[in-house]
Amino acid sequence: MTYHVCIVAGARPNFIKVAPLIRAIRNAEGIDYKLVYTGKEGDTTIEGTLFDDLQIPMPDVYLGVACGSLNELTGKVMGEFEHYLEQYPTDTVVVVDDLASTMAAAIVTKKRGVRLAHLVAGTRSFDISMPKEVNRLVIDGLSDLLFTAGISNNSITNREGAEQSRVYMVGNILIDNLRFNHSRWQRPRLMADWQLADGGYIVFTLNRKALVSETENLQRMLEAMTAAAAGMPIVAPLRGDARRAVEEIVRTRMSECPHLASIRLVDSLSYLEFGYLTANAKGIVTDSGNVAEEATFNAVPCITLNSYTEHIETVKAGSNVLVGEDADKLRAAVDEMVNGKWKKCSLPERWDGRTAERIVRILVEKSL
Repeated sequence: MTYHVCIVAGARPNFIKVAPLIRAIRNAEGIDYKLVYTGKEGDTTIEGTLFDDLQIPMPDVYLGVACGSLNELTGKVMGEFEHYLEQYPTDTVVVVDDLASTMAAAIVTKKRGVRLAHLVAGTRSFDISMPKEVNRLVIDGLSDLLFTAGISNNSITNREGAEQSRVYMVGNILIDNLRFNHSRWQRPRLMADWQLADGGYIVFTLNRKALVSETENLQRMLEAMTAAAAGMPIVAPLRGDARRAVEEIVRTRMSECPHLASIRLVDSLSYLEFGYLTANAKGIVTDSGNVAEEATFNAVPCITLNSYTEHIETVKAGSNVLVGEDADKLRAAVDEMVNGKWKKCSLPERWDGRTAERIVRILVEKSL
């Protein structure tokens, strides 16, 4: 008898996190899966090479939901996902992270009496004004199986009343991808074009709306970062509002702050190219938790432009440092980065590239 798993992805980063799980299921016996994407086929936010880079097939089902309002999106995903569960035999639904679409799928799953598993459970900002924090609380509260990345996440779920029998510390699934793709990274052509040597540049990523919209503070931070970098190239694969904001600051402030010229704006890279770029950087400045987690595995110094992280292991054991949105702290941290004064780091427990194997083993055990 085959055990049927439905894996739900709501955005590009979700595919990266579920890819190891899909590969592990395909190598296991007695279990199969369907990959459901809540968005539309041909979504331009997902590069055409992503699935080949991750070595997984395209989604089996597209729910076709795409709208600006989070509440409207939640309702539409709930309706479409209910139709999916009516059509396909499903023993367990696996949802990932904290999107509105993730929460919508979780609610429908529980209403239909299907087992729900949450991948990357127990992450909190402790800021209830953030929509994602509401999503996290709802999803974790509904889930039958909570797969966490570390001890800190276990502690959060336990404090909130989750039975220990439902919580499994399986490790960070992003690390599975890094181990799997270690020999497949692709050196970006831009490195040859700009004569960038491994370890001779900083990677800068930016996405948070709160950072992008505060133009004056963003200007202070960019000027502090480039001044401390002391001429070291800063490769910035940015897009959308973040790219426009940085371009405008560089354009208008270059005459007074010539060190802003060290920022090299580039188009978005493929998954394998970005993996090479970050793994071989002198350091990283980012507002992405995923990028910070991967930097910890690669032992690359990382500065996070936030006052909190969902995985405190990246700070306590890993290479990550939090500077919030403070330009002075950013300047000091970049100075330490480029001058080789960074703290020693280690690998957090169970960040060993075998997270997906543990999850599949648990899913199979629950099917018996």
